[in-house]
Amino acid sequence: MEIFRRSINQLIEWQNKPKRKPLILQGARQVGKTWLLNEFGKKQFKQVAYFNFEEQPELKQFFTGTRDARRIIGNLSLVFGKPIEEATTLVVFDEIQECNEALNALKYFYEKVPEYCIVSAGSLLGVALTSGSSFPVGKVDFMTLYPISFMEFLSAASPDLLPVVNNISKPEPIPEIFFNRLLEQFKRYFISGGMPEAVVSLLQNQNIDETQTSLQNILNAYALDFTKHASVNDFHKINYIWTSLPSQLSRENKKFLYQSVKPGARAREYENALEWLKNAGLIFKINKVAAPRLPLSAYDDLSSFKVYMNDVGLLRRMSLLNPIAIAEGNRLFTEFKGALTENYILQSLIQQFEGVPRYWTSGNQAEIDFLIQYENEIIPVEVKSDENIRSKSLAVYRKTYSPEISIRYSLRNLKLDDGVLNIPLFLADNTFDLIKTFYSPK
Repeated sequence: MEIFRRSINQLIEWQNKPKRKPLILQGARQVGKTWLLNEFGKKQFKQVAYFNFEEQPELKQFFTGTRDARRIIGNLSLVFGKPIEEATTLVVFDEIQECNEALNALKYFYEKVPEYCIVSAGSLLGVALTSGSSFPVGKVDFMTLYPISFMEFLSAASPDLLPVVNNISKPEPIPEIFFNRLLEQFKRYFISGGMPEAVVSLLQNQNIDETQTSLQNILNAYALDFTKHASVNDFHKINYIWTSLPSQLSRENKKFLYQSVKPGARAREYENALEWLKNAGLIFKINKVAAPRLPLSAYDDLSSFKVYMNDVGLLRRMSLLNPIAIAEGNRLFTEFKGALTENYILQSLIQQFEGVPRYWTSGNQAEIDFLIQYENEIIPVEVKSDENIRSKSLAVYRKTYSPEISIRYSLRNLKLDDGVLNIPLFLADNTFDLIKTFYSPK
């Protein structure tokens, strides 16, 4: 089974940059960073020199005694067992957050031996980079890897449907025979989510029990990371926040409440724990804005925010929603007041648009699920988990701010009607392209 990951193209673009810097690949544990880098190496290079600082702590000695990049390369060649050649070898430093000296050495690789292709990765790099450790500012390129998207899932589950999606050129309904097949695959995606091990269990091994076990093992591994890598003062708080997420998202108003983490919990006691989860790539924190104006960050209401998980499959597993729901109509999408669907849409939007989405409310009158920026336009996004698309909130927003285009996700077919682009849930990964095709900013 082969899953095409779009990030391979990003890596090739990085490889071909005229002033390429060492690359830091960020992403949560188990999203496929190591696989991606090795796959990239196989496709684009003669050989891959792979070094893991967690599995081989003795590698650290090569970076503590010298800043000479060529000498470091020479020592690593001895470990690799053959010369590390400039143009034909991809050098991979995995779990680089375990060796701060190696992280700093990326500066010397860029300044002294830029002809080498150096990539680094780490499951908790985001935590390490915010811990106060020294870092080669301006000397590295960054890239983030997220869980497998639905379109990537589809490339393995039913590749014959990809042309149906990729050839959309008009805002008109997808033929029902294809719509229904896409929807069925989308339901399957909600079972596994985007964690590669869970996807393989579902698609290749056709084993839902194994998929369940894979997801639970990942959740267990995350919990172990809390105890191993977080401070003694924070790891219990991190766990409280993490386990509260299904209940936080199951409310009609999904605003994050510290009181739902633990009775009596206060922001100042738990905000560091929340930031740890965010920096580890396990959650997305979405701020409310006072007004939908540019730049959105200038209107952030820092006291009001929502928190979503990094993967819809993990959220389903943590919520104990049995996979049998796939056979119960649209229950997978509507359960927990549409929390799974909303979480999925956010995952998709974050990978397509610059800047983290926001949300907007107008007292008790209206709430817009997400606001995204396309060029210089703020676009309201509404998420519906079924075919019912009635919405007072979107009507209030459009009357107040008169956006040129609005987006609604639902289980209805593709349609552009009076400035509202209805996108079927399973086409969320194509949102940017659909906007580009159907909308021309004035």
